[in-house]
Amino acid sequence: MTNRRQFLQVTAALSGLSLAGCGWRLADVRASSTNRGSRDQLDIYTWTQYTNQELLKTFTTQTGIKIIADLYDSNEVMLAKLQAGGGGSYSVVYPSDYMVQKMVEKELLTQLNHQLLTGLDNLFPQFQNPTYDASNQYSIPYSWGTTGLIYNSEIIKTPPQDWDYLWQNKELLNKRITLLNDVREVMGAVLRMLGYSYNSKNENEIRQAYEKLKELKPIISAFDTDAWRNKIVAGDLSIAMCYSLDGVNISQENPKLKYVLPKSGSSLWTDTIAILKTAPNPDGAYTWLNFMLQPEIAAKTSQLLTVATPNRAAFELLPQKIQTNTDIFPSEDLLEKCERITPLGQIEEVYDRYWTELTSS
Repeated sequence: MTNRRQFLQVTAALSGLSLAGCGWRLADVRASSTNRGSRDQLDIYTWTQYTNQELLKTFTTQTGIKIIADLYDSNEVMLAKLQAGGGGSYSVVYPSDYMVQKMVEKELLTQLNHQLLTGLDNLFPQFQNPTYDASNQYSIPYSWGTTGLIYNSEIIKTPPQDWDYLWQNKELLNKRITLLNDVREVMGAVLRMLGYSYNSKNENEIRQAYEKLKELKPIISAFDTDAWRNKIVAGDLSIAMCYSLDGVNISQENPKLKYVLPKSGSSLWTDTIAILKTAPNPDGAYTWLNFMLQPEIAAKTSQLLTVATPNRAAFELLPQKIQTNTDIFPSEDLLEKCERITPLGQIEEVYDRYWTELTSS
């Protein structure tokens, strides 16, 4: 994916939260390692929305480890920096599911010692042995979500049910629609609409998806993963393709905006936390992973970000209105139709070629 989730800027919203005063007990966070204490600083490389100053201060107060957090807005930016040798100071990184596979293949991640981790058994069963990382050998899941559509209910009176709504309502949506600036998400959604896999390796199927997008191209305002938020809030857009994390947050702030997961299916993503093989402070990294695995920490983070937690013990701590929010936790029937985006090897060149033709024309 060329531009995986340009995240909401929630740091400001969280800055007033004093986690230290929430009664979160961190006494069991520390890793059981004889080498612990060799470093008092931990450098992490993470998504824009996945940390905040109060959280970092709480961790430092309770563990004595100072956190230095650098931010990125796509998996590819993160990977490129690491491969270029710019990540030597980082111990912890937050790759998405498909990127975990790539990074394992490139031997960038440490195989985790589960004896140094506390709380893995709190995860939902499907996250204890995920397809992208069997038995969580190299990563622990942090959050998950879907990709769908957000629409203005004051303009669109009948809620969209599926991706084909965009093609069936071209006149209403003319220049008032954006799709993600993400080849695998956009091509995958159309492939799913056509009855194919999000991860199709069939060149004929990929070409069909491209032809359908060519039909839609004249009415698309932009391929955009970020600026659509302000536009749809201002009323300049009627509908936008988005990630559930963004869609749910904006819909809660603006009740006229509604998020929908298309009934034919979509992508299912998981963001994870992993330790780099070159980590200068592996003990501190294990301490951070244990901190984030705590049910209280995971629940509070899930509640603040309105993002689904893979931690079952954390889920049980959430208010019922969040547990039953199907935008955050979709029904099993819908989830069964969703797919994880997976690396495709050389066929990705076909996707990229069609994407370049589509977006440059």
